[in-house]
This record gives sequence, structure tokens and C-alpha cells, in this order.
Amino acid sequence: MEGCTTCGTGQEVAGCGSQGSCSSGGCNKMNSFDWLANMELPVDKEYDVIEVRFKNGRKDFFRNDQSLPLATGEAVIVDVPNGHHMGYVSMMGELVRLQMRKKKVEDNGEIRPIYRLASDKDFNKYHEVKKREMPTLYRTREIIHDLNLSMKLTDVEFQADNTKATFYYSADERVDFRELIKILASEFKIRVEMRQISLRQEAGRLGGVGSCGRELCCSTWLSEFKSVSTSSARYQNLSLNPSKLSGQCGRLKCCLNYELETYLEALQDIPEINVPLVTEKGEARLQKTDIFRRIMWFGYESENSWYSIPIDRVMEIIRMNKRGQHPATLESDEQQVADAQAAFASDLDQLDKKYSSDNKRRKKKRRKKPGTSGEARTSEQNPSQKESRENREPKQEGGENRSNRNRRNRSRRPARDNNPQAKGNTAPQKTNGDAPKAKEGNPAIPPRQKHNPEGRDQRKPEGKAEQSGEKKEGGQQGRRRNFRRRKPSGPRNQKPNNKE
Repeated sequence: MEGCTTCGTGQEVAGCGSQGSCSSGGCNKMNSFDWLANMELPVDKEYDVIEVRFKNGRKDFFRNDQSLPLATGEAVIVDVPNGHHMGYVSMMGELVRLQMRKKKVEDNGEIRPIYRLASDKDFNKYHEVKKREMPTLYRTREIIHDLNLSMKLTDVEFQADNTKATFYYSADERVDFRELIKILASEFKIRVEMRQISLRQEAGRLGGVGSCGRELCCSTWLSEFKSVSTSSARYQNLSLNPSKLSGQCGRLKCCLNYELETYLEALQDIPEINVPLVTEKGEARLQKTDIFRRIMWFGYESENSWYSIPIDRVMEIIRMNKRGQHPATLESDEQQVADAQAAFASDLDQLDKKYSSDNKRRKKKRRKKPGTSGEARTSEQNPSQKESRENREPKQEGGENRSNRNRRNRSRRPARDNNPQAKGNTAPQKTNGDAPKAKEGNPAIPPRQKHNPEGRDQRKPEGKAEQSGEKKEGGQQGRRRNFRRRKPSGPRNQKPNNKE
């Protein structure tokens, strides 16, 4: 016996390993779990009608009038019109009575009997017949294409006695296939039965995996197909996108009807908004409704933001609009808005006072300069103390402040005057071969910055005196001479003046 068609092919079974007779029914389509199988029922005689499953989940009811010892999953030979067929037992006992009542099948003499249990000879003949199904399917599609028939052939099923074949097809319109039947009967030497199925039944026979990640409902447990309309998607606030709402069959998904009743019950307490809500801020239109949280979202035309309003507040605004009243906003009335604005203004005043006091403290702290003492600030304001400081002897290296040294250097810069004798603070020009030497006692102060009690430096440039001689004060040569104003620099920064 070969493996079952859904869990493996050939002699090796990749699934449950039961060689095609799964006792639990886990390898087959449209299975029903017998939850009364292990229970002893208080009945004298077991119900004699058996449910038998055929190819692709097709089921039918047969009577066990011979009281054969059957079990779920066993292969039996049953009576069919114009021959016999082989199927598998899918359900027994009292559950079959419930299934017949659900499918509205009457327990009368029209129920056909079960012949016997399938033998090895029956299995061999059945597998040989099944090998003809795929070549017949491909050849029939070629014939349909040649005849230009608007139909889609889905599956072919041969009877176990190899005398009849059933062709399953789907079509949007009525098809005249009389010529097709004649060609098929003459070519395959069998009786031909054409059976039209819907697109949902076609998807159930083929099987597949849905967008939810599970096997299709129509191929596992769903046997009755109800009509699905777009109103089911509207009630559930779903986007009317055909690519998302359609299943593999090309029709609306059957699962849209699963939660429809729950949504309809929740929508009973939610008001219908046919006109926008009128407030002093403007007209607010409905944008979205959260049915189970009982929240409705509204938005103004002049704004891009939405406001979430509870159902009770929406009904209150509707009653106010009917009376001709308009609330200030969607959330609250006028008085509440005024109180909120007053509280907001008081908070702003407190924040202004807080940060204004902090700014004053920061400004006071910024006025104080680090590193300056009170004595230095008073000396800058009193000119008498400044003169007495200039008459003092210079401190030793590292003994004076940096600020005092910079201030004294600025005071020694030469003033702009035509009198060369008044320019005693100018740096002397270097002669060829002669470089000024630093004072032995204080190497940090160059010789040109030697302290003069009178406050002036009477030295004249040596290089100029040797060439032209000393001139009297106020002479013409002294008036023509222009000294550039320079900052005092040390002996290393001075360049020799070779100009003659």
C-alpha cells in the first residue's frame, strides 16, 4: 500500500507513517473528530449508517446493512451509480446521525449499501486507475483549448472499476460541452460526467495556505459556503482593498463573516454620524471609529490633527446641536475652557518670575572677574596711587602680577611727537656687531627698559649719532625723522638696522 497523498508519496511515508489509513484522520481533508469513539453509549444497536470519504474530501453516506466490523480509516467498496467505488470510513456511530441532520439528509431507502472491505486486488486496480488521472487532465485541457470553451478544468476522478470518470470544472457562464463529451468518450473509452463547481469549492479541492499562515478553511473544515459582501468589511472598518480582502479563489474571504455578528452587536450603542458636529471652533467631521473601545475620532477641516472623543461626549454634542447650542471645543464647554486658560496664564506668570530672578543673579556673578583683587580695582580709579606705583623699583622675576606688568609696558610706549628727545621710550636700533645685553640682576628685563626716576629714557640711537652727529633740539633733521610706533620687544626679537 502506498502512502497517503497529503503527507508523502511512494512507499515511504513522510507523515504519520500509517500507510494511508490514519486512525486520527490527521492526513486528510475535511476531517471530523469522533469525540464519542471511546465512550460506551446506552444503545442496544449501533447506528448502521457510515460516512465514507473519497478523493479531495468529498463525502457521502452509506448503510452497513451487512453489519461489517468497520473502523475509522478502513477502505471499503461501496455501491455507486453504474458501478462500484472505493472509499475510506471517516465517521461512525451517533455522530453520523447528527451530520445527516445538519446536511438535511433523510434516512430512507435511497442510501446505498456497503459491499465489502477492500482487498489487495481492489487496491491494485484502484492505484492503476489513479495513474490515468493526470494524463487525462492534461489531454482534456488541450481539447478544451482547441474547442475555445470558456471553462477551467480543475480535477478528474476515475471510479475504482475504471468505467466512469468525473470532470470538475468552473466557469462564469453556461458552457455547451456536448461536443467535448463526445470527444472524451471516444478517446478514453469511458462514461463521462461533467460537474460544475464554484471557485470556492475549487480552492478547497486544490488546497493551499492562506494569508494568516494556516491551511485554507475551505480545504480543512469549512463545508458550507455563505455569501460574503463588502458590507461585512465596512461594518468592521476594514479598507476596501480587493487585493487584501480577496482569497486565493479570487472572491472575498470567508473569514470576513466570522466576527461580523460581534461587530453588529457592538455597533448598536454607537450613534450614526450623518452630519458634522458643530462647535465654536468649526465643523468637526468623523474620521474613524474604534468600536470596541467606544471612541470616535473627529477632525477639523483647517487642522490636520484628530481628536479622540468618547461616545457619551459625542451624543451630548449631538443633543446640543439639535437645541441650537454649540460647545467651545469637542472636549469641553466654554466655562471649562476659560478656567483652563486662566490656570495656564498663572503658570506662565510664575515661570516668568522664576527665570527673571535667576537671570539677575547670573548677571551679578558675571560682573566679577576672577583673579583681580580689590586693591587693583581701587588703584585704577585713584591716579595718585598709580603714579606712586610707577616710581617704585621693579620687582624680581616672578614677583609681580601679569596684569601690572602689562599695564606698565603700555605706559612706556612712545607718544607721537616731532621732538626726538621726547621719544625716549622707543627701542634703540641695533648696531652691527653690538647686541644689547640683559641686566645681570634681573635677566627678564632688557637694558632698554631700565627704570628712570624721571619717567623718561634719554638715550639716543647709537647708530644714527655716529653717522650724522648729534643735532640740537628742535633741528630740521630731527623734525624730518619719523619713528614708527612699536611695541617694546626683547633683544632676541630686535633686528639689526644696517640702514645708513
